[in-house]
Amino acid sequence: MKATQNPPTTVQVTPADLLRMAALYLRRHGWHQGTYYAKNPNTLTPPACAAGAIGIACAGHTVEHFSQLDPDALADYLAVLGVFVDYLDTTAPMFFIDEDGYLLDEHTSPYSWNDDPARTAEQVITALEAAANEWDSLRTIGGEIR
Repeated sequence: MKATQNPPTTVQVTPADLLRMAALYLRRHGWHQGTYYAKNPNTLTPPACAAGAIGIACAGHTVEHFSQLDPDALADYLAVLGVFVDYLDTTAPMFFIDEDGYLLDEHTSPYSWNDDPARTAEQVITALEAAANEWDSLRTIGGEIR
């Protein structure tokens, strides 16, 4: 680049980047089950569940419901959550069958998966990082599928 050229002012943040940010948030601030965030009025950075950490990565602050996100952050949140669900579907499928044997949901719920009583913080963090690595392995630098 020549000295007279203007450098790019924006960087494309990928779903993999946001998944890693969510994992880092959990490492730094703690993991939670049952709700998006642990109720603690004394902190702006409460422990979070996987979806809550993804919301923070996308919005930059806690969000009690995805409907509170602005359109750009909402698009990012839904895309990243989709990437995470795709990863969970292939590595830790949890499907719900009704009493008649019919499949109720064909995708693993990140909420139910996070809230499994046997789940650990390290499993959640590792899954977020692994989903990010998988996304990177399937995409080019520009985000196109290889």
